[in-house]
Amino acid sequence: MNQSNSQRLAVIAFALLFVANPCRAQRVAQAEEDLMAIMGRHQAIGLSVAVVKGSDILYSRSFGLKDRERGELLSSDDLFRIASISKSFVATGIMQLVDEGKLSLEDDVSRLIGFRVRNPAYPDSVITLRMILSHRSSISDKGGYFTLDALNPEKNADWAKAYNTYAPGMDYQYCNLNFNLAGAILEKRSGQRFDHYIRQHILEPLGLYGGYNVDDLDSQRFVTLYSYNGEANRFTASPAAYQSRAEAIKDYVHGYSTPVFSPTGGMKLSVNDLARYMIMHMHYGQARGVRILSEESSRMMQAVLTPKSGYGLALRTIDDLIPGKALTGHEGIAYGLYSAMYFQPEEQFGIVAITNGCITGFKDDVINDFLNAVYNCLYHNFLL
Repeated sequence: MNQSNSQRLAVIAFALLFVANPCRAQRVAQAEEDLMAIMGRHQAIGLSVAVVKGSDILYSRSFGLKDRERGELLSSDDLFRIASISKSFVATGIMQLVDEGKLSLEDDVSRLIGFRVRNPAYPDSVITLRMILSHRSSISDKGGYFTLDALNPEKNADWAKAYNTYAPGMDYQYCNLNFNLAGAILEKRSGQRFDHYIRQHILEPLGLYGGYNVDDLDSQRFVTLYSYNGEANRFTASPAAYQSRAEAIKDYVHGYSTPVFSPTGGMKLSVNDLARYMIMHMHYGQARGVRILSEESSRMMQAVLTPKSGYGLALRTIDDLIPGKALTGHEGIAYGLYSAMYFQPEEQFGIVAITNGCITGFKDDVINDFLNAVYNCLYHNFLL
């Protein structure tokens, strides 16, 4: 099987590395040996990683298979559906509109979306944009989240099912519907279709290839995702991860049909471009000499609003991924994929890790055992 150009270049680069810097080359070799052992323990199908220091990608490599049935090797230029890390792109877009004065985080979501968004147990309590971006809105996924009909009283007689029993702003519950709603608000207030806005205002300025609309992307670069069935003890491919949106958008309603692109989890991006996006957040809104977000808004996204969750505005801070380090970022789980993008802004380092399928338990409610081991391996080999 022929290697991709990126894989051949990686082999050449690492060969030169061994000659020019034997000490670093030894650390690379040890890290890769450790990563392969971790993959073996968890039966991981593929793994892409990137380590960032300052403004640069210090190390990037992919291991294993992009597609098991075809025996195709995984490349660091291949595209993953990165799952809930996608939420940070929505919040970044919202904060760009805040910077422009088109939105306020204290705006009433009802006014922004165009139908009444109120917890029926607290009808006088305003649900704000800040609340939905921090999962403190009291909205839940109990009634589903693939359409805004789930909480629209004009469309759904069971709309009240979409709310929890506590008052808006008084508690935290992770909720995908919050971000599909936020994506629709971004669309209404920007005047651009959601996927177009994200591409033109975040991806293109940063020089990144990817997006929410699979039909705009090179399908040959999509990484097959594999869900593990414990009872059957087997992995199954998940084609739904990259379903075409062509039919779904034929009757598209601007500012309402937005969930067809899954703002909450539908971004497709390579590990290297996700690392470059992370560098922007690590530098509070700028990368490669390009500022796409004010420092104030970027810091606001990272500020913890709910201590028990560590959540800010689509970014959370955790302190048990790497012992002694408070890291900020997000993780994703969908269709068998596990992803993590976490960085340390004061010490200026970050790590991205994505697998398209593995067997793992969870270290806690956020990061699983597999990604935890990968992060600690990369930190100890490249950042200590």
